[in-house]
Amino acid sequence: MSRQCELTGKAVLSGNNVSHANNKTRRKFLPNLCNVTLMSDVLGQKVRLKISAAALRSVEHRGGLDNFLIKAKASELSSKAVLIKRQVQKKLAEAAA
Repeated sequence: MSRQCELTGKAVLSGNNVSHANNKTRRKFLPNLCNVTLMSDVLGQKVRLKISAAALRSVEHRGGLDNFLIKAKASELSSKAVLIKRQVQKKLAEAAA
């Protein structure tokens, strides 16, 4: 999980550098990863994640980490994010009951 977003699953892509003479050499396209501390309102605690800048914008757009995790598919999330998602769902279910 070193070069992969923990929320969106965005990872390293490979491709070619193409020169003016049409010479092709292999290269990597790295995601723009940031180490971020996000606040979970439902759990009342801070969570450190390694996410892409696009994922950070998506979290803000959806109204916070809790709303993002509830709407996200578990297959895209890292194991750490899935654990947080389950904790949030459990806490919301307790509050509803």
